[in-house]
Amino acid sequence: MTTNDDRRRFGRASWANVVGNAAKIVVEGGAGIAFGSVALVADAAHSVADLVASVVVLVWGDTRFRDPDVSHPHGHARIEPLTALFVGALIVLLGLNLFWESITGLLYGPEGTFSYLLIGALGFAIADMYLVYRYTVRVNDDLDSTALAALAKDCLNDLYTTVGALVGVVGLALGYPSLDPIAGGLVSLLVVYQGLAICRENTSYVVGSAAPAERREQIRRRLMAHPEVEGVHDLVVFHDGTVLEVEAHVEVPGDRTLREAHDVESELVSRVGSLEDVGDVHVHLDPSGIGEWKDASERGRGDSDLA
Repeated sequence: MTTNDDRRRFGRASWANVVGNAAKIVVEGGAGIAFGSVALVADAAHSVADLVASVVVLVWGDTRFRDPDVSHPHGHARIEPLTALFVGALIVLLGLNLFWESITGLLYGPEGTFSYLLIGALGFAIADMYLVYRYTVRVNDDLDSTALAALAKDCLNDLYTTVGALVGVVGLALGYPSLDPIAGGLVSLLVVYQGLAICRENTSYVVGSAAPAERREQIRRRLMAHPEVEGVHDLVVFHDGTVLEVEAHVEVPGDRTLREAHDVESELVSRVGSLEDVGDVHVHLDPSGIGEWKDASERGRGDSDLA
């Protein structure tokens, strides 16, 4: 699959989220305002921010497909987690707002009236968000985009909040209007949790955090598996956006020619670069058994101090 194909699929998934959220806002918001349902209006308001997040991903998120340039020599990999971080922050804010609306409803009492049109609007919203969710997940199975993953989680949050709104509307129908704010409050806490999870994951990508220990060990074993490699030190594996960047000093026999050493380095870069999620690989070859120049410098300083 070419980059242009991936970019088009990313764009279609982003547009699906934009259109799906817009349709949900019109149908749910209209019905909620017409019949005074706080649950439907709050759910529609939630989708307004979802719409903003979808537009941000559509406009900004596909920069991951741009080639490296003079101003971004390592590519644009960190733009995508920034986009997902924005989406996660919006989810947290909306969850807190929904929780406040629920508390307000419990304190002052709901004023909505039941209508089967409310049920119809909620049924449309559930079907709408489920289809958008399934499509986004299907597209992202190959792309592995954190921005699309955030939108997919947001679609799930929409399903939860809409089910909560449905419980509230059923409460109106059965004469238990307090079910509306209670259900909304429980769902809002789940929304906040999901948003915080998205923020936590993508913050680690943005700040360039170290890879998990098992990934670092996997890469070390891949380097040591080469028959010319006698040792590995100063191995650093960290996130550059959603991909991993690898830096390593590798010890090889010191009598190899420059051409032979170059071939070994190329093979090591290729071996490690073929691993999943690995982007740039930087390998520095050292003659085995002589130690590092920085160690010699530190020893020199120590001898000088003793003198």
